[in-house]
Amino acid sequence: MQKSNHWENVYRNKTFDAVSWYAPHLSESLRLIQELCPDSTASIIDIGGGESTLVDDLLHFQYLDVSVLDISATAIDFTRQRLGPQAQDVSWHVGDITQYDFGSKQFDLWHDRAVFHFLTEPAARRSYVELVRRSVKPGGYVLMATFGPDGPLKCSGLDVVRYDDQSLHHEFGEDFQMMGSELSEHNTPMGTRQQFLYCWCRA
Repeated sequence: MQKSNHWENVYRNKTFDAVSWYAPHLSESLRLIQELCPDSTASIIDIGGGESTLVDDLLHFQYLDVSVLDISATAIDFTRQRLGPQAQDVSWHVGDITQYDFGSKQFDLWHDRAVFHFLTEPAARRSYVELVRRSVKPGGYVLMATFGPDGPLKCSGLDVVRYDDQSLHHEFGEDFQMMGSELSEHNTPMGTRQQFLYCWCRA
């Protein structure tokens, strides 16, 4: 099954609040975004934003240049409908992040919660990092959230890669300056806990 078909099936067959990564608000992500990019004119991309409410919160706090990418058109359509007229204030992208190209667009902050750890093939991770290099402005920020060292081994029926801050930074290389990291416990809708690693660096 192609990756896009897998995720389309997930979003078509589960309600938005029944997937394991669901949270009413991505509080850690929002806090770190506001700390790193307090200027409301900052250009922000949310990778794998899907049905997440992060875009709602960014608009609530009056960020003016917000983009969302997801591999699932179903997820993007759901969020656009949820936002209503506000959806026109967001730049929407549907595609596989390992094969995508934002053209000349560059971002002040790249946010990814729970996409990168699904890239189990080294070639896919290299393609991802190369896109980050092209798409983040010099001096911009990369904010990643993956499963931590004690996180799950699988998610949504797929294998994942768990990271600590050093192994995650190694994937991006010395061109990116490590700025900080923290571990977070995510309580899933099923009542289980997942350890996430938040790690942020500067291009």
